[in-house]
Amino acid sequence: MKILVAVDKSEESQQALRYCCHLLEHFEADVDALYVKPDLIDSVAETSYAPFTTRKDVERSIEAEANKTVEEIFQACEICLGGKVPCETLVAVGDPADEILNLANEGMYDLIVLGSQGRSSIRGFLLGTVHAKILHHALQPVLIMRNFRPIQKILVAYRGSRCDQGALEFIAPLFAKQKPEITILHVQETALGETPEIAEACLLTGEDTLKQHGYSPTKKMAQGDFVDEILKAVAVERYDLLVLGAYGHKRPKYLKMISDEALNLVRLSTRPVLVYRDQT
Repeated sequence: MKILVAVDKSEESQQALRYCCHLLEHFEADVDALYVKPDLIDSVAETSYAPFTTRKDVERSIEAEANKTVEEIFQACEICLGGKVPCETLVAVGDPADEILNLANEGMYDLIVLGSQGRSSIRGFLLGTVHAKILHHALQPVLIMRNFRPIQKILVAYRGSRCDQGALEFIAPLFAKQKPEITILHVQETALGETPEIAEACLLTGEDTLKQHGYSPTKKMAQGDFVDEILKAVAVERYDLLVLGAYGHKRPKYLKMISDEALNLVRLSTRPVLVYRDQT
């Protein structure tokens, strides 16, 4: 498995790299840490209002910050190497979201990892433009890291779609050696005419999928708003990771962009979130 971790000068993104290495310490994987330097032309334009700032000043400032950040990333990579997870530092120049998406596709990566951007004073976490763009346009699963913690309890928001099935197939080998507790939660959507029998059959399908991989998952059913019920379960049971498919009933896969519900769960959850989508 190839993992691309987007890293910048923020502590959150470097925590994401350490988190990723911890997650993969029992899994055969290669980790690449990508730092995207600001474009010199854009940076000069942004600082052109400062009369005593020359192009050389901006160039030296960018280069100094880039060198410092790359050094910090090298140090974070040493944690990966210490855990016997191969880690390489990559540097690109340009728009962060575009560079991350382009490399993820060209390098045929299996997972993109991003750090959170900080907590909102109202609820949940802020979702920046880079995160939103990657979540909408990535062809790979995207893991949003928040608060380093061992993965012992996982909640899968499961609707029984092909994307949800793919999420189960994706995480099963990833945690095969750690064997965390996995709970499959299905929110019965009565407004869409879903009966209790259909909902139960959906849960059984998810359970069978994980059992084939050696897990003994817990099944749970809820009724109400999909996002609210998932957030409530995360808050009450304090899961260490939330897993969900990128596509919902209101926004099908062929439109590429993730559903509003998935985006809201990423934005409002206080736990790491893995948003699954396949490349087919």
